[in-house]
Amino acid sequence: MAKGIHQEIIGRPHNLLEHYQPIDGVVDEMVDASGNPRPVWKDFIEALEGLGPEKLAQRFARADQYLRDAGVYYRLYDQAGANEREWPLAHVPVLIEEQEWAAISAGLVQRAELFEETIADIYGANDLVEKGILPAGLIAASPEYLRPVVGTRPASGHFLHFCAFELGRGPDGRWWVLGDRTQAPSGAGFALENRVATTRALSDIYGEMHVHRLAGFFRRFRDALNGMAKASGGRVAILTPGPLNETHYEHAYIARYLGIMLLEGEDLTVSGGRLMVRTVSGLAPVSVLWRRLDAAFADPLELRPDSQIGTPGLVEAIRRGAVSAVNALGSGLMETRALFAFLPKISRELRNEELLLPSVATWWCGRDADRDHVLANLDRMVIGPALSPRLAFEDDDCTRLGSALVAGERAELIARIERDGGAFVGQEAVTLSTTPVYVGGRLEPRPAALRVYLARTPEGWTVMPGGFARVGFSLDPTAIAMQRGGQAADVWVVSDRPVERETLLPQEHDSFNRTSPGSLPSRAAENLTWLGRYIERSEDTVRILRAYHVRLAEASDPDMPLLADIRDYLEPFGIDVAAAIPPGLIATLDSAVYSAGQIRDRFSPDGWLALNDLSKTIHQFATTVAPGDDATRAMTVILRKLAGFSGLLHENMYRFTGWRFLEIGRRLERGIQIARTLARLTGAAAPEGALDMMLEIGDSVMTHRRQYPVQAGRRTVIDLLVLDPLNPRSILFQLERLKAEIALLPSIGGEGHMSQAAKEILQLNTAIAIKEPADMTAQALDDLASEIGGLYNSLAKAYFG
Repeated sequence: MAKGIHQEIIGRPHNLLEHYQPIDGVVDEMVDASGNPRPVWKDFIEALEGLGPEKLAQRFARADQYLRDAGVYYRLYDQAGANEREWPLAHVPVLIEEQEWAAISAGLVQRAELFEETIADIYGANDLVEKGILPAGLIAASPEYLRPVVGTRPASGHFLHFCAFELGRGPDGRWWVLGDRTQAPSGAGFALENRVATTRALSDIYGEMHVHRLAGFFRRFRDALNGMAKASGGRVAILTPGPLNETHYEHAYIARYLGIMLLEGEDLTVSGGRLMVRTVSGLAPVSVLWRRLDAAFADPLELRPDSQIGTPGLVEAIRRGAVSAVNALGSGLMETRALFAFLPKISRELRNEELLLPSVATWWCGRDADRDHVLANLDRMVIGPALSPRLAFEDDDCTRLGSALVAGERAELIARIERDGGAFVGQEAVTLSTTPVYVGGRLEPRPAALRVYLARTPEGWTVMPGGFARVGFSLDPTAIAMQRGGQAADVWVVSDRPVERETLLPQEHDSFNRTSPGSLPSRAAENLTWLGRYIERSEDTVRILRAYHVRLAEASDPDMPLLADIRDYLEPFGIDVAAAIPPGLIATLDSAVYSAGQIRDRFSPDGWLALNDLSKTIHQFATTVAPGDDATRAMTVILRKLAGFSGLLHENMYRFTGWRFLEIGRRLERGIQIARTLARLTGAAAPEGALDMMLEIGDSVMTHRRQYPVQAGRRTVIDLLVLDPLNPRSILFQLERLKAEIALLPSIGGEGHMSQAAKEILQLNTAIAIKEPADMTAQALDDLASEIGGLYNSLAKAYFG
């Protein structure tokens, strides 16, 4: 470690290894059998010790704050249902020497190639089954063996493009493969966030150590996907099960990071044998689909008929070679736990090679010799379902440790294995190596497993130099599973010499193309429109409530006509002013958060942070704020945060088609709300003080004083809030903006053809522009609100269908 770090960090030194107690019989990643730091860890530990406990705690808190600000979460499923859990970062990274990583990489590349050849055989010639190397019954019984794609050769020429492998280090110091991930490997995006958060905390240490960067891995894979799409004349898309998936945050993060469309099954359709995405410009071809959902759910027409997240006809498009699935449908078969028992022989048969990285020892009880061995050695075995893709220490509910069985359980399990051996595998009990975690100001060992990612490029497989480690929150190896409270740590592959500082940015000589403005998926456009509407609806409600509570605080009679009128006006919209923060207002803002969550890949971290801050504020106020002065102040805070969020979007969002739909949503809702409120507060039966309240709600008090040298009257209020084209709160201003933005939307029906929405807004804008204040009766204003609302229906029919 360079001396520069120790010159820069100032803290109270402490010995992190003083109380560190490695576990007997278990390899520790940080220290050797004598308790001395391994060479790759030595400088790192010295740097941590130099920081001192206070500064180290501050550093790790900085990493946690970054993850909260970025909104990184993992969806946890338990007895209470699904809930979002803050990303559980283990702050101390796992360090691995470059030379050791090279050996791991070579073994995994060999394994990926073996899997490619095995899948090609199973769905093709089927020689492995014919020769008796793979049992036909085992393959046929797997739910991941998809008969509809048998005989289908992938359009790309490859079944596998992106894989992950779970690794654990055994007591002998060797790395073993604990599990294979070929279906839809998750975690690569979280690995990036782990790296960002960890380097936020330890930037000086990271900068001095020669740690391999991750960006180059993602750049090469992105370029490979784009190259495949370019060759077939289509687009690349990521297919997600949707926001309720446990790793949806990662799907959105990767899509945003790589600049790839994030789609759900309903965004896609098959037309003329080609896979198409519904965009605001019509159907557009997708030729590379990086799927993040299990294959069985991909096509309800030919696979699982109960799937609500797939695309009917997708299998047929794949058969025709019109789309490359990454990974190919059916490739999840290689995750089957029982296949571990056959891989050594398959490797010798297909590649004439021994496995460089062995799998955890596995016996399939469907073979007599294997079943007899498992039963004879039950106390040393972990017994689990043969067809499960999960790791032995993850599958608590279905997996049993032989040595932990009581007499009755043991007899029952033996009987089941003898009766239906093909349903079970026996695996050697896993003893994982430990890695340090920082707990209460000291380092403690915890079991850990690595997940390493491989991506196919035109030059062959490339290995992510790091990946992430799953680390237990206790010494129980089952505690590393994320659903059981496990943590995630960054993995640093450390070189003894400087490494290339790779980024995702293109090189100077690289060619580029701008994304077509009309490539916005219809569902994303609809959610952007509703986000704009919900935010504007929230703002209007808050302005009305603030005006109400100002007067409530000043009134001697809470039943005065103006307050009673506002209560009656708000009631049909679900706004009960009896609560300082009405549930109806909270529901509207929650709807905005939901709409934003549907298009999270299109949101900047700052925008998401601002929206979540707004949501947290209003939920907090709901339990702490009282009507009157207290509510008035709360509404001012909410308004300020609403304005901050809207301003952030307005100033920072690229003026592409998506922004136009967001803007259209805002203008539609503002026009509707202003018209409705005006109809109520400027009507003949409006109570005393209604006009002043209307100006306040319309944020036009000062403007009215400057524009009209008279006291507010119905005509001046109508003139300012309906007919003034320069007032950003007036209805005419909203119509002018709508006319301009709708005119710039992708043409429907060919160039030069005016859409129905464009015709309607032109007519409406012209009709209002020539009106006089006297023309705008309460009925006319209510009708105008309905006509503006009707514009949405025309837009929806044209662009969201």
